[in-house]
Formats: sequence, C-alpha cells, structure tokens
Amino acid sequence: MRLVSRINNVNGWTQIKMSKLSELKFKDSCGSLPGGFWSAVDVWIKKPHVVNKRLSGAKEEESKDCEDAEIEDTLSGFWNTDIKELNDVFCYLRNGVEGISQYRTGKREQWSFTTRSVIPKVSIDGTRYHKEFVVKDLFSMRVTFLPVAESVQGFMVLKKGNIYQIQLRPDNDEEWSISISTFSSENWDSDGVVYPKLSWLSSELLPKLVKWCTEKSKSEFKSTLSLIPVEKYSILYQQLKEKYKAMVKVWPEVTDPEKFVYEDVAIATYLLVLWEEERTEKGIMEKQSFVDLGCGNGLLVHILSNEGHPGRGIDVRKRKIWDMYGPQTHLEECAITPSDSFLFQEADWLIGNHSDELTPWIPVMAARSSYFCRYFVLPCCFFDFYGKYSRQHSEKSQYKEYIDFIAEVSRVCGFTVEEDCLRIPSTKRVCLIGKTRNYDCSQEALVDDQRTQYIKKRLACQAMANHGKSAGETTHLQATVDCLNVTTHMDDVAKEINHDTDKQVCATGNWAAGFQPREKIECVRNCAHLPRELIDKVVLQVANALLGLKTEDGQRCNNNTWNSGGSLTLRETAELLDKETLQNLKNECGGLQTLLKNNHQVFKVEGGRVGIRDWRMETGGRTSKRKTSSELLKTRLCWFHVNHPQGCPLPPESCAFAHGPEDLRRCSFQSKRQKNKQHQQQM
Repeated sequence: MRLVSRINNVNGWTQIKMSKLSELKFKDSCGSLPGGFWSAVDVWIKKPHVVNKRLSGAKEEESKDCEDAEIEDTLSGFWNTDIKELNDVFCYLRNGVEGISQYRTGKREQWSFTTRSVIPKVSIDGTRYHKEFVVKDLFSMRVTFLPVAESVQGFMVLKKGNIYQIQLRPDNDEEWSISISTFSSENWDSDGVVYPKLSWLSSELLPKLVKWCTEKSKSEFKSTLSLIPVEKYSILYQQLKEKYKAMVKVWPEVTDPEKFVYEDVAIATYLLVLWEEERTEKGIMEKQSFVDLGCGNGLLVHILSNEGHPGRGIDVRKRKIWDMYGPQTHLEECAITPSDSFLFQEADWLIGNHSDELTPWIPVMAARSSYFCRYFVLPCCFFDFYGKYSRQHSEKSQYKEYIDFIAEVSRVCGFTVEEDCLRIPSTKRVCLIGKTRNYDCSQEALVDDQRTQYIKKRLACQAMANHGKSAGETTHLQATVDCLNVTTHMDDVAKEINHDTDKQVCATGNWAAGFQPREKIECVRNCAHLPRELIDKVVLQVANALLGLKTEDGQRCNNNTWNSGGSLTLRETAELLDKETLQNLKNECGGLQTLLKNNHQVFKVEGGRVGIRDWRMETGGRTSKRKTSSELLKTRLCWFHVNHPQGCPLPPESCAFAHGPEDLRRCSFQSKRQKNKQHQQQM
C-alpha cells in the first residue's frame, strides 16, 4: 500500500507528489541498529553491483560532512539555477515522504554529502558513467539519492523523476522498519540497468538492505577491486570478454571452459589495469614484462602477450591447448625448483595464479630476481615451503590464515604487501601484490639473510611437527605452534637442518632442500584406480556392519520391514578395516570417505556419519521429475538386489539400477564433440 504525500504551493514551492513504495518490518536480534543501517547503505552506495548484476560498480568522487544549515548551500553549488527552484527537493530531503519535519538542536554535523558515479557493465546511450548525489540525514536516519545529468550547456541537471529515499524507523523497543520512497513515482524513468523498475527496488533492494542491517559477520578481506579504478576495469573486461569468448567453443581441455576462460579474462583485466596505473604513476611508456610460474592452460599468458606485454609461462606439464595459441605466446614445459637456476632478472613481474606448491616461493623468487621485480599471487591450495601448510590459529578461517601466511612471507622478503579481492567465479578470490620494497637497495644482503633464516625456521618447524606426530608426543598443529613460539628443542633441530641445507645450497644453488615440484603426469587419487576386489571387499564389509546395527529409531528390523541398518561415524567405520586396507586408502585423496561417497548407490555420507542409502526415501516426492523405466539407462547392477539379505526395496521398473544382467541397457549417449565429428564426416 502506497503512502502518498502532497505539499501545497507555499512561498513559491511547487506542488509535489511523493510515494512510499514499500516498507519491511523486522527485529534487531543482534543489536546492530542504527549503525547496521548505515553499513548496509554504504554497501549499496559503494558496491551496487552486489545487488544489481547489470552494474560493474560505483566510484566515489567527493565526500564531505555538513552542518544542518549547510546542506542547501552545498547542493545549490552544483546547479547554475536559483535555489527557489530546488525548494521541493530540499523539502523532501528534510521531511521525507511523510512531510514531517523533526526538531533539530545544535550545530552538529548531521548531514553527509557524497558524489558517486554508477558504472554499468554495458554503456547506455554511449554514457559510461551515471552521476548521483547521495545525501545522508544522520539525524533522521534517511539517505536520499539524487541523479543528475549534464546539459548541452554543461550545467548539472537534476533528474527529479528518479530521486528516491531509504529510511530507517524504530517502531517499538524490538521492531524496526526500512522503507523506500520516491520523489515522483509517476515520472520514474527506468532504463533497466542503472535505474531498474520501481518493483525491483521493493522486491530486490529492500530485502537486501534488511539482511545487511542485521548481519553480524563482516568479511575478513578487503572489498572487491579496491586497488584499481573500477570504471577502467569494467570497460576493459567487456572488451576482452568479447575478444576472447571464442575460446569457449574450441576449448580442448576437460575443465569447464565457461569458468576457466572468463576467470582468466578477469585476472588478465585486473593485471592490465594494475600495470597501466603503475606506468602512469612512474611516468613510463614501456609495457611491463612478466613470467607466469605454474601457468597451467596458459590462457593468462596468451591474453597478456596479445595485449602487448612481453612474457612467458612455465609449467611442469604441457596442455593440449598450448598448440592453439600460436608462436607469439611463449610457453615452456619445465619443472620449477626454487633455486639460483630460476631467477628472472629480466622480468618486471612474477605471477602465481593458483600456483600451489610454488605460492610461498614466488615472493622469495621475485625478491631475489632483482630489487625491482614485483609479484602477483592468487593463492588457492595451501602449501608451505616444504609441503602442506599446517594450521596454527583455529579462530581464523583456514583460507584467511593462509593468506596471512603468504603476506608474512612477503614482508620478510622485503615487500610492502597489498591485498585485494578479484571479481572472478571462485571462492578463492584474494590476491596479494608486492609492488614496492620496505628496505633500501643497499640493505639487500642483510634482508636476504633474513629470508634465508625464515625459510630454515619454517623447515625446522615442519621437521619438529612431523617428529612430534610420529612419536605421539603431540598433535601436528601443536608441534608447529610450539616451534613458532621458539621452543628449546628447536635450536638443535635448526642447527642440524642449517648445516645440511647450507651444504646443499653451496653445492647446487638449490634453496629448497626437500622441495617437491608437482609430477609431470597428473595423478588421479580419487579411489577410482584402486583394485576392484579391494573396493568390493570394503563396501561389503562396511555394509554388513551397518545392517547389523539397530535402525535410526532404535529398533531392529523384522521380516516384514526392509532393513536399512544403523549408522557409524567415519572413525568407527575406519576401525572396521585392517591396517593394510587403511594404508591403501590413505594414499588416495579423501581416503575411506571418498571411497564410500563414490559408492553412493550403497552409502549415504552426511555430517561425518555413514549409513545405508534407502532409495525409497530418495525417490519420495520426486517421482514426477524422474524418468520412466523405459528412459532409464541401467548400466550397472543393483547392489542391493545382489547383496542385501532382503534384496532391493524397489521393484525393477522403479529402480535406477539393473536387477540382473537381462535388465542392463547399453548407454547410447554421445557427447556433443562426437556428434559434431560425425556431422562433419557426413558433410
């Protein structure tokens, strides 16, 4: 229901019609208001693309606090017109949609004024930016958005029809409400991008504001694209996306082309804008050179090279797609070992894009390549210098802790570290950048010794942690923490390690004794290559144990009910198996849990517990969406039909698996690539 307010023509004020679009009431269980309201409003001001997916972001150009009496003068300065013509707008600012003026006392700074440019992903009518004035009334807990456009004469013209306001109100001790109103809803001009339909403000924006108001958790990381101009990024990203979208159609790898192509386009866009800003800052014209360590599919190298940056990529394993790029993209198949042999004095930047075991070494390699070498890393998997990274702070997320570790490595290496968050389709979006050093060039030898000692200390920590774990003295985590707190035992371990590593470095120039680069042939360790006899043995052993337990309701089954068995924790399940079997599973990623999940026909693994899957429950309520028996491609025998004492609980026509060899059907599925090949042969 809309609340409509009219203001009559008084002292030259024009009659205006304002309307409340929508209002949501909610409880503040976290006690975050009214501060949470302004935090929510700031998200909409600074990051509107979080809600409106047709925007790339926004840029704040000016921000200032004003006293109560200054706000009209501040706004009037942006228009070449008489202030009387803006009285209707000022009335809306001061009194809101209800037209009720609140008494104010004192000369506190109760207003905040911001100029922002909203950036659409695709320009509208050739306009890349859309300017708005944002006025916060801190006293009345309302914020007003005033869109403006530049006239032919160069004056700022207020788009009165698209003015809107967001307001927070306390309803009682427990309830609050947030409302959205417009200055003139009948004149609202929707372009579907910067200014969506009025219904969108009510159905999409308003619920988001309520959610943000009452959220307790805050991000551990900085906001997206905080180190580069969002408008430059947006324009360049659209250009590169259009330029390289054809790669999706010809992608020869087994990975998802939609994800990897557009992710690499986004990373390339970020680097290109970052490097352009660096050239402007340093006053240089020559484009930066680079080396991408662990370059994978090489697409990032290909894009950066195509855009004029000299560079190359190195990876232990060549990919099929490398041959498609052409001679201008330089890619090398080589195992990278942190050593004097892998210093890149000619490179301006070293890149580590999901570089796994090389990630902590890249700041070291950049620091030792030359005093002027910079780096960019986008960490993904958690590696220390000599193996998997061990957690030390349980109060942090594992990802945050690892980012902090790489930042610590960078500072020890002498870099001033900057952190940013990329706009890519991935949960691991935080990058670290080392552009400048925190020491003078003359101190290089001293700082390099500091790097060496730090790396040795990390190796000593790992040795102590492994020793503690094997000896049963303490947990791997506690051993690492004790080491980093400089325990007395560490001195002896460190001396022994220092002696061994010093000899090896002198002899080979290898800084990382014990470092293991990834294998050239990618190992598949998802239990798929285990012997069939071993898999069948484990499945039958675990299933029989579960069937011998009471059901979830505490009753043993009788002859009239199908036995679905009980459940065990993963640890209890592992205790059913002998040591040799467990050792075989330990060599696979995920071990026993992966094997059980692979056999999802038999087992249900949820919340750390293992149970028998009851297909009667799986099909319940979904029969309308399931294929008919004639459409089912039964390529595997039903385990329950063969092994369960009571057989399968489903009739053959309802079961997705074959009840006997005569029920098996050969799969007639053809991939799109196979069909295209056949079609080409027919042409």
